Amino acid sequence: MTYDALRAGALDYLPCRYGASKLLFRGPRRSVDQPYVAFLGGTETYGKFIENPFPDLVEHQIGQVCLNLGCVNAGVDVFVTDEQVIGMATKAEVTVVQITGAQNMSNRFYSVHPRRNDRFLKPSTLLQAIYREVDFSEFNFNKHMLHRLHTLSPGRFETVVDELQQAWVARMRMLLNKIKGKVILLWFADHALDADTVSEDARDPWFITRGMVDRIRPLAHDLVEVVASPSSLALGTEGMMFSPVERHIAEHLLGPAAHQEAAIGVSSSLNSCL
Repeated sequence: MTYDALRAGALDYLPCRYGASKLLFRGPRRSVDQPYVAFLGGTETYGKFIENPFPDLVEHQIGQVCLNLGCVNAGVDVFVTDEQVIGMATKAEVTVVQITGAQNMSNRFYSVHPRRNDRFLKPSTLLQAIYREVDFSEFNFNKHMLHRLHTLSPGRFETVVDELQQAWVARMRMLLNKIKGKVILLWFADHALDADTVSEDARDPWFITRGMVDRIRPLAHDLVEVVASPSSLALGTEGMMFSPVERHIAEHLLGPAAHQEAAIGVSSSLNSCL
């Protein structure tokens, strides 16, 4: 069933912090004084609207503490610049890194908020030169801005996407090189990892192609690809917990059944390397 009608407050994520990090993670706060598996990622790893996201499910399946360091709408930037997160990932037995989109990170064309990576801050002079007709002050979010740029000129937009893809590969290499330990990359989406197209209908993770992942794959112990099954997608928001005003957001996220599928894939990989 869908629980949005049960209570207006929906889930209590028990937000917590670790060490000197300014980031708020999903709680309850866990001890890092015992062996653990660290999970870095975006909205799916955090488990927005999900009572038991896949890191929790993995913990039950492998019998080892799983530290959820996911952040809603996170890009690579939020982790690569946070030394507390890097330190916890380095000390982990294994770190699972969810592959996030290329739009939520600073690049040669625009800058994003250092912690809320989906927030658009400002364009570079280069982007303003390419899109002289655009008033960038009207944008607060990256996706809104990118949708507009694509609509205005699909041709010029290809240049923007190329920059985002190159920046993503470089930033992911930086992140993986900073983590001194085993890393498992996780593709968790409603579609297969394949050659992507420049489209206003791009799906999360935005603009990521297999070729891009192949370039960073040698830096990881394993790559787990979990594509939500048609049966789990057909359930829609069933089992998700959200307030009525959040329904439109929940409808674009993967539900509990897909998280079960992700947990099975990740647990299998972890069992082979722990």
